[in-house]
Amino acid sequence: MTTQLAVLCEKEAGIARLTLNRVEQRNALDIPSLNFLHDLLEQLNQDPEVRVVVVTGNGRSFCAGADLTEWAAAEARGQLETYGWTEAAHRLMARLYSLEKPTIAAINGTAVGAGMDLALCCDLRIAAQSARFKAGYTSMAYSPDAGASWHLPRLIGAELAKRFLFLDELWGAERALAAGLVGELCADEQLPSAVAELAQRLANGPTFAFAQTKQLIRDGEQRDLPQHLQAELAAGLLCGRSADGAEALRASVEKRAPRFIGR
Repeated sequence: MTTQLAVLCEKEAGIARLTLNRVEQRNALDIPSLNFLHDLLEQLNQDPEVRVVVVTGNGRSFCAGADLTEWAAAEARGQLETYGWTEAAHRLMARLYSLEKPTIAAINGTAVGAGMDLALCCDLRIAAQSARFKAGYTSMAYSPDAGASWHLPRLIGAELAKRFLFLDELWGAERALAAGLVGELCADEQLPSAVAELAQRLANGPTFAFAQTKQLIRDGEQRDLPQHLQAELAAGLLCGRSADGAEALRASVEKRAPRFIGR
């Protein structure tokens, strides 16, 4: 299967929907797929028509993590440490996490290892009832290598993150929701409509303000409160000068709903 068929991209009404499509491999990530996703996200980030990105999987899995066939072949060649999967994965995770536009993980099935990490890099996570989550690292005698050890303590707390990683527990969707690993849960058949509704709300919103908000949240832990208030002031000035900022003020004065254009 070509990389283009392994990752499908549909754009409509401001929403870009990326679907992992290596169904026979449970949507596992090989290096070509990692690189293609990275480059595609770069393009979508620059596309003014795209205002929200949805990531999902085809079939019964969201993503099974690293492609173990590619991994085993690299080990057989004596190139396990140098064949480039980790570097490609890190580029993708960093690009997705820092995207200027809102991102949604529509978790349609099992998310394991780097597949779970892919979901963790998204801003919002909606899981189907049949979704399952597993770190997968310690069972392979590995430590996390695609962001789980950074995201999990921030989402679910350090002790629960250690338990999840050390014991390599398989969490169902209800456990993931209770722990804070996902923000919303719905029946399998309702996942497409629930994600579409949320994505459209975001696509109709002030995209530039979302970008500034994302950056404030990303950078906040590196500052004390006075420093962060200064950063909020600077971001607020930029938002006020934006086209959507001007529209929001006009709409408020005219007592009508604003019509944001994403700039």
